Amino acid sequence: MSLHYSGYVVMMTLVGGGPGAPGLITVAGLDALQRADVVVFDRLAPLSLLQDLPARLIDVGKIPRGQHTKQEVINDILVTEARRGMHVVRLKGGDSFVFGRGGEEQQACA
Repeated sequence: MSLHYSGYVVMMTLVGGGPGAPGLITVAGLDALQRADVVVFDRLAPLSLLQDLPARLIDVGKIPRGQHTKQEVINDILVTEARRGMHVVRLKGGDSFVFGRGGEEQQACA
């Protein structure tokens, strides 16, 4: 998703990791990961896709009754990094919009 912010175009791409196996990610999703400056991910994302990426990785762990990052903080990270001119990828497990709060993250960035 390209967003216009104060005359600048910023990039935040929401990528669903697919149904489990890393090889099942879409071509567009893999391309976005390879072009990203920053990747924001949690434990449900296919972590093997993060190996050898040149991007800065931000773990926003979502472990039930364990390490977690509040959704508002995740939204703030996405917006802050995009405003810094970074191409931000939010990597999620499965479909980003089914039980994944992708809609909330998209609205925060818009």
